[in-house]
Amino acid sequence: MTPGGRPAPARLAAARILALGIVAPALAGALAVLGFAPFYAWPVPIVSLAFLFAAWERSVTARQAALSGYAFGLGFFLAGVSWVYVSLHVYGEMPAVLAAAATFVFCAFLSLAPALSGWLVVRFGRDANARLALAPAAFMAGEWLRGWIFTGFPWNTLGTSQVPSSPLAGFAPLLGVYGVSLLAAAAAALLVALFRGHAPPRTRLAIAAGAAALFLAGAILRQVEWTMSAGAPVSVALLQGNVPQQLKWRDETRIAILEEYRRMIFAANAKVVVLPETALPAFLDQLPPDYVESILDHARATGKEVVLGTVERDASGPGEAYYNSVIRLGGQGPASYRKRHLVVFGEFIPIGFNWVYAFLKIPLGDMARGAKDQAPIEAGGTRFGVAICYEDLFGEEMIDFLPAAQVLLNVSNMAWFGDSLAPEQQLQASQARALETGRWMVRATNTGVTAAIDERGRIVARLRAFTQGTLVASVTPRNGMTPYARCGNVAAWILAAALFAYGARRRRG
Repeated sequence: MTPGGRPAPARLAAARILALGIVAPALAGALAVLGFAPFYAWPVPIVSLAFLFAAWERSVTARQAALSGYAFGLGFFLAGVSWVYVSLHVYGEMPAVLAAAATFVFCAFLSLAPALSGWLVVRFGRDANARLALAPAAFMAGEWLRGWIFTGFPWNTLGTSQVPSSPLAGFAPLLGVYGVSLLAAAAAALLVALFRGHAPPRTRLAIAAGAAALFLAGAILRQVEWTMSAGAPVSVALLQGNVPQQLKWRDETRIAILEEYRRMIFAANAKVVVLPETALPAFLDQLPPDYVESILDHARATGKEVVLGTVERDASGPGEAYYNSVIRLGGQGPASYRKRHLVVFGEFIPIGFNWVYAFLKIPLGDMARGAKDQAPIEAGGTRFGVAICYEDLFGEEMIDFLPAAQVLLNVSNMAWFGDSLAPEQQLQASQARALETGRWMVRATNTGVTAAIDERGRIVARLRAFTQGTLVASVTPRNGMTPYARCGNVAAWILAAALFAYGARRRRG
C-alpha cells in the first residue's frame, strides 16, 4: 500500500493484466461459441476475437500475449467441445473424474495454438499497428496447426462460424474456411483499430470504410454461381434409425435393429437410399446371407440403390484388418469407400497409448485406414464424394473427390455425443464443405442431424434429432470447380503471408 492507503502501482498493474489479459480473453473465448451452430450468431466470434487482439496489442511481453491466447483458447474449447466428456464418460464408460480430467487436458492442449499465435504477434510486432496486421495471419496459422498436428482437430474453426449467413461466407469458395478465418480475424483487428482511443477521425473513417468494403465484397461474392447443374435432380432417402449407442452392439437387440433398417429401406421412396455410419451392428460378412440378398432383390425390383455404412473385415494381409466403410448395394458392379482419416483414441490408438483401453470401452477401436486416393461412389446415376463421421471437417481432403464427385455425402453416428453441441456443430462443418465446393451435401446420421444442404451451404431440409425417420430430398448433381477446389488453401496462405510480412516489416522499420 502507498502512504495514502492506495494499492501499490505494481498491484494495480498486476490486477489490470489479470483482468484484461486473462479473464477478459477467457470470457470472450467462451462467448465465441455462440457464433457456431445451433446459435449461428456469426458477429459474436469477430467481437470476441477483437478482445483477444486488444490484449495482444497491449501486451508488454510475448509471454504475456501467449497467456492471453491460452486463456482465450481455454474458454473457447471448454465451452465448445465439452461434449468430449459425454463421449468418454457416458458412452466410453470412463470414470467421471478421469473423463473430466481428460477433457480438460485435451482442451488445454488445443489452447496451445492461440497461445503460440499470441507469442508470434508480440515477438514480431514492434508497435500496435504491426501487431494488428500480424494478428489475423498468426491466428489463422494457429488454427491450421490445430487442424494438422497429430492427425488434426479442425473443429469450430473461426471461418466455419461465418457459414452460411455472414457476408464473409462469400469468400469460402475462393479461400476455403481457413481463408474466411483470416478475413474474420482481419475484421476483428479493424474493430480494435476503429475503437482505439487515440485514433483521429480521418483514420477511423478509413478503417470503417475498409471494414465495410470487406463485408461488401463478401456479399457480392455470395451471388456468384461457381458451379453448374449436371442434370436432373436425384431423389435421395436419408435414414435416421435413432439407435441408442448403449443398445447398438448388444446381441439381444441386433436382430431388431437389422429388421427395422430393412423395413425403412423397403419403405423409402427414392432412387438412392442412404444408411448412417456403421448402421448395422455386425461385420458385413457376418450379416445373414438372406438379409443382404433380400435387400439386393428389393433394389433390383424397385430400381433403388442402397448406400450402406458398415464395418468390413479383410484377412488378405498379414493380419485381420477392420475398415469403417460405405458400400453400395444394387447398381452395376461393386462400389465402396473405406474411411481414411481415423479418429484418435476412437478408431485407432497411437503407439504407446494402448493403456487407454483399460479405461475406455469403445467397440472396434483399432481400425485400418483406407487408401488415400479413392473414387466417388456412383449411385442413381450420380457420383458421391464420401466422408465418414468427422472426415468432412477436412476441406482439403474433401476436394480430393473433385471434379468427379457431383454431390458430397456424409454418414455419421453422432450417438456417441448425446444431446450436446457436437451434432449441430458438425452440421455447420458440412455446410462449409458444401459452400467451399459448390456441391450439395447430404448427411445420414444415426441420431442426428440428418439433413440436405444445397451448394450455397443452406439447409434445405432436416430431421429432428433423436427421432427415427426418413428424409427424402431432391438433390441436384453439380459440375465445375470453385477456386478453392482447384487450389486448396494456397490463396489463404498467400494472403496470410502478405499480412505477416507487412507486420514484420514495420518491426524492422
